[in-house]
Amino acid sequence: MSELVLTALRLGFLILLWVLILSVVAALRRDLSVGKKVRAGAPSAREVRKNPDLAPEPAPPAKQSARTLAVVGGAQAGTTLELAASPILLGRAQEATLVLEDDYASGRHARLFPQGSRWFIEDLGSTNGTFLGEVQLTRAQPVELGQKIRIGKTIMELRP
Repeated sequence: MSELVLTALRLGFLILLWVLILSVVAALRRDLSVGKKVRAGAPSAREVRKNPDLAPEPAPPAKQSARTLAVVGGAQAGTTLELAASPILLGRAQEATLVLEDDYASGRHARLFPQGSRWFIEDLGSTNGTFLGEVQLTRAQPVELGQKIRIGKTIMELRP
């Protein structure tokens, strides 16, 4: 190899090395400056005292948590079940927490369980499926207050 080609390769490698180093430095500066921008954007206590409009928005009120499961449609309409920290088994089997008198419900049809401050429902491989609103469950889904849960002809909802 000639001396000229060897020098050109060395120079090219050196340029590539510097491009790599500069891109790493730029990425680090960008990542480190994000925290500064967030802190700089928040008004200080002195600024808030001078201009109350700069005060941050108050936190929204806490959501109500579900306390009861109410059957609102079907053969057992009017039935309520107090919610605790343990899961609730829904189905026709006698060991179910809420025994459903519904020909379209499986023995172990669905499970309603707490996760943190929210309640989730999952279908346990039932024949006719479990519906949350109008959507058939394919995996565990969170249940909001007042949202309809349908198992066969039985309709339930969580209430505060």
